[in-house]
Amino acid sequence: MQKQKSIAVVGSGLVGSLLALYLKKLGHEVTVFDRRPDVRKVEFSGRSINLAMSNRGWKALEIVGVETEIRKLALPLDKRAMHVNSKPLYFQKYGKEGEAIFSISRGVLNRKMIDLAEAAGVKFQFEEKVWDIDMPSAKLYTGETEKGEWEEYDFDLIFGADGAFSRIRHKMQRQSRFNYSQHFIDVGYKELRIPANKDGSHKLDNASFHIWPRGKFMLIAMPNQDGSFTCTLFMPFEGEISFESISTEEKADDFFERYFPDIKDEISNLKGDFFRNPTSAMVTIKCFPWTFGDKVALVGDSAHAIVPFYGQGMNAGFEDISVLFEKIHKHNDNWKLIFEEYQNERKLNTDAIAELSYRNFIEMSSKTADPDFLLRKKIENRMGEKHPESWIPMYSRVTFSDKPYAEALALGERQRKIMDEVMEMDNIGNRWNNQEVEDRILELLARTE
Repeated sequence: MQKQKSIAVVGSGLVGSLLALYLKKLGHEVTVFDRRPDVRKVEFSGRSINLAMSNRGWKALEIVGVETEIRKLALPLDKRAMHVNSKPLYFQKYGKEGEAIFSISRGVLNRKMIDLAEAAGVKFQFEEKVWDIDMPSAKLYTGETEKGEWEEYDFDLIFGADGAFSRIRHKMQRQSRFNYSQHFIDVGYKELRIPANKDGSHKLDNASFHIWPRGKFMLIAMPNQDGSFTCTLFMPFEGEISFESISTEEKADDFFERYFPDIKDEISNLKGDFFRNPTSAMVTIKCFPWTFGDKVALVGDSAHAIVPFYGQGMNAGFEDISVLFEKIHKHNDNWKLIFEEYQNERKLNTDAIAELSYRNFIEMSSKTADPDFLLRKKIENRMGEKHPESWIPMYSRVTFSDKPYAEALALGERQRKIMDEVMEMDNIGNRWNNQEVEDRILELLARTE
């Protein structure tokens, strides 16, 4: 058991709430600050992308003892459903039999995590904005305005879990030799919704992650337990087909009719959400160090925001907490060593998932309807089934294991080069599943070990 400390967590989102619950169960006094109102008492913002819980996230929840409770909120998705214009609906299995990602509403999960943390004894202070911290002494200052009167709090440790535009990280950036970068992609997103049928059932298959790949833009849909689907439209901000170009209801009607004809009955609802909900940006943020001595540490998006195209943002943030938990048990009260090992282990891996997430956007929007890409996937899946000890599809390595992200990136690079050679073989489209192709892949694997 660690010596009890007074700890502040800034940010009551998913990662902050989970961290607070971990720390409280270790016996610490934990206070969570958030500038926003209590999300349990307000309508969610309309800026959500449904969460895809996978192995890393479940592991973190299991360690703290809430996995069973959270599984009640989730729907398993074992495949992609591909909606390609002029082609029948078809499905792509994610992994082996029994492997699935789990769709959870961000708002529903966030409210539940706060409930669980509060029930464990965590104190939440909503609508209290943190303006500054004194890092050497772990003092935290809050107030209504930046230039108004501030209240001072004394803590032993402060964790920044306050998102991509973290106030805690902003303070840390003033240090000498603090590295920081941010990169916005030219694609934004907008939340849309497909409601349930009148009897409460889903209008689309509720065991699938639905994708409408359209080259430079795409629509996705993930099911909720109430029979609805949370949809997300990803599209350039500007250009011929963009959020900027769809400026009237007539243009919106034309857009949805033309590119999403199989859900035309939902157009009036989609169009309403299109003009009602905000258009949001997506950013990749990298920084280092994540810690200051034995007093301050960053977790989740405040340390490593990524674009959402691998469904790993929440999972990576939850894995931060798992790793932190491991270091605490390893080093007990030596917080300086805990923080050093935590940041060094996580930095390499979060940089890797940032790269993988960006690449997966290209794959999901442009390649999932491409015949050559689909053939590659067939060959890879066949190898994974016949030689699971030698060939692990990269998606499975990221999603259905807790092996380091950096290893998955390196594995993916190796397999990509092998598949580039295989796809150059004569008449590969007609003989992709014969022994000769299989032997060639095994030969290339042995050569590149």
